[in-house]
Amino acid sequence: MTAAAPNLAPTTAKVFITGRSQAVRLPKAFRFATSEVTIERQGDAVILRPKLDNATWAQQVLAAVAAFDSGFKLERADEWPQSDREPLLP
Repeated sequence: MTAAAPNLAPTTAKVFITGRSQAVRLPKAFRFATSEVTIERQGDAVILRPKLDNATWAQQVLAAVAAFDSGFKLERADEWPQSDREPLLP
């Protein structure tokens, strides 16, 4: 998807076979500015995203972590309850 039009209405695209693969001809407004995309299936939808290089991915992860409030604390039990079971070794 181009940066100029981030939210486009659903559009119809042609599906065709090339060699032994199925392909989709993306309309111009949906073209990617990269040579690779990641693909995932969610229910009956197939989602394509530009593939991020490692440096870009790391920057996004660090930005997401930095977005947490400095006082954020994960609340959890200090100790896990011991389960009664037989030891693995005699």
